[in-house]
Amino acid sequence: MIRSEVVCCARGWLGTPWHHQGRVKGVGVDCVGVVIGVARELGLSDFDATGYGHRPDSRELERIAREMMREVPVPEARPGDVLLVEVDKQPQHLAFLTDAGMLHAYAPLRRVVEHRISDDWAARIVAAFVMPGVA
Repeated sequence: MIRSEVVCCARGWLGTPWHHQGRVKGVGVDCVGVVIGVARELGLSDFDATGYGHRPDSRELERIAREMMREVPVPEARPGDVLLVEVDKQPQHLAFLTDAGMLHAYAPLRRVVEHRISDDWAARIVAAFVMPGVA
């Protein structure tokens, strides 16, 4: 799987309303659901994670990310990689890195969005991962 296919697939989720633990494109999804949905659409994984709160236990999300994907240094992350982002000083949010910035289900905006990575967002990226099967 090439990275541009990951980004293109992720962009298919743009505008999907935010919904805690949602997994349905166009209907409702959260940040974890976007990553799981893209991986499923591309046949990369059928893994799912459920039972987490609106503010997931940061250690659990980080553990799952490290278990399910290959970590790469943040400066070496490329479009199509998954970013682990701090919210309220805890690593508890996932986003895709794109050629335009980052794409994620963002609760405050109530939908999946893509935007540039401002200095504030960049400072909150704590890890980057490559999904299985992505070159």
